Amino acid sequence: MDNQLAAATTQMPDTQTKGMKFSNEKTIAPMSFSKNLEVIFRFLTEKKVDAIPSQNLPIERLTNTQLDELSNDEIHVIKLVHSSVLLKIYGEIWLLDPVFSDRASPVSFFGPKRFHDLPIELKDIKHIDKVLISHNHYDHLDKNTIKHVAQITEQFLVPLGVKSDLIRWGVHENKVIEFDWWQELEVNQGLIAFTPTQHFSGRAISDGNKTLWGSWVIKTANNSIYFSGDSGYFKGFAEIGEKYGPFDLTMIETGAYDKNWSEIHMTPEQSVQAHLDLKGKIMMPIHNSSFDLAFHAWYEPLERVTTAATTKGISLTTPIIGQVLTLSKMPKTTNWWHAFK
Repeated sequence: MDNQLAAATTQMPDTQTKGMKFSNEKTIAPMSFSKNLEVIFRFLTEKKVDAIPSQNLPIERLTNTQLDELSNDEIHVIKLVHSSVLLKIYGEIWLLDPVFSDRASPVSFFGPKRFHDLPIELKDIKHIDKVLISHNHYDHLDKNTIKHVAQITEQFLVPLGVKSDLIRWGVHENKVIEFDWWQELEVNQGLIAFTPTQHFSGRAISDGNKTLWGSWVIKTANNSIYFSGDSGYFKGFAEIGEKYGPFDLTMIETGAYDKNWSEIHMTPEQSVQAHLDLKGKIMMPIHNSSFDLAFHAWYEPLERVTTAATTKGISLTTPIIGQVLTLSKMPKTTNWWHAFK
């Protein structure tokens, strides 16, 4: 662990920060007071259509026994919630941006509420080898989840600045490794790298951009996986593809987009282009079908990304929540949401 910490952890670099705050490679105009008022006014007055499903969404239930029985010589991928993904990588259990709370919110009684059941309860996961966090927004970094898994997780891989939160929530500091953009960590399975995105961070009014944000590259001897976190479309996808691609699977943000925050979240069409930039083979849309975070219908991201993928001739997989995908034999995509619109 000590060697890994020495290899992967650095001080906050001046090249990424301005006045102890992180910034994107491209200057992104902050949301002005008037823009924030416009968004608030829209949320209060604009009529949403099908923002939440009118019936229960399909789910494949999971147990710890089922996870144990998955083969240890392959990579298995399971979408749990929103952008939360469980990976079984050659026998190890990894969680990406795990959010098991009912709401993506600082409080339990208000804020976006998950509109489907969990495929597996957190208490039923007995051991976790790695937790990877892309950034500290509430729909990606969940305090209650971290507190629950603090004692059963071997390692937490997080962006610069996030470590202090995890320590306050009960994670031992020796378990946490912080990453700057382009930093790499050698692991038993191969290589993990933290790569740029075009986004921002913050969990309160006063802490904007005081922690870093990014995406994850996971490379093994036989396969490469990309996990986008959140991002607007930017040239960095092509740079990541050039350095680490091609990718057997890209898990790319596809949802919660809007004209008012177009530089920090992608439209589905941009998500497909990001997949192409990354030199991806199969794309799995994430960041959808769990929380009402924008003004579009809950199923619109899946509709639009399917159309865009067909137009561009790329392979898409759209699993239902809890469905086990095995990287070596990915199933054909199904438009499961059509029956629940």
